[in-house]
Amino acid sequence: QVQLVESGGGLVQAGGSLRLSCAASGRTFSTYAMAWFRQAPGKEREWVAGIRGSGGYTYYADTAKGRVTISRDNAKNTVYLQMNSLKPEDTAVYYCAAALKPRRGYDYWGQGTQVTVSS
Repeated sequence: QVQLVESGGGLVQAGGSLRLSCAASGRTFSTYAMAWFRQAPGKEREWVAGIRGSGGYTYYADTAKGRVTISRDNAKNTVYLQMNSLKPEDTAVYYCAAALKPRRGYDYWGQGTQVTVSS
């Protein structure tokens, strides 16, 4: 069982930056691929970025490339999402998720953290 707790959301002006954190419980954090998703009001949840267990490979949605960086610190059981040049359309609840085999779906989800970008 893995428990995920996100933090770092908040209100920011357009063009600003935020760093989200996701702290995971358990001793096997490095065996899980991690990802960030987001869900805006009235929209489907969408994948934003992913990172392999070792941290050696990262993946980004086209809408996030160049503005977002996913990283992890396995010693701290934490994954991060650095977001720069934020836009109002980035406003959403951001969730982190963990998976042993991402192609089969994500096994564990956090409760989400709200990000609001004002224009």
